[in-house]
Amino acid sequence: MTYLIAQPCVDVKDRACVEECPVDCIYEGRRALYIHPDECVDCGACEPVCPVEAIFYEDDTPPEWAGYRAANAEFFDELGSPGGAGAQGLIDRDHPLVAGEPVRTA
Repeated sequence: MTYLIAQPCVDVKDRACVEECPVDCIYEGRRALYIHPDECVDCGACEPVCPVEAIFYEDDTPPEWAGYRAANAEFFDELGSPGGAGAQGLIDRDHPLVAGEPVRTA
């Protein structure tokens, strides 16, 4: 089990969670952030700092965002487990679920 980032993060990417993560497992895509399921240590430090309440423990994900369970894991299919988001920087793609979300403007 792990934490994941759901739809409220799309086009927001506040990054407070990135700063709080002790193991650097939150990666940045074009429109959203993603938690690496193999690198996350389930500490939960990211969840309370998310200003849009987009982070959930896998089993607690609201049903309307259930697809984000797979999206967070599948985002890393090509990337593998690089062992830290900081060295990766912006990954110039998103999972198709995220890419297909309507663009949110400020």
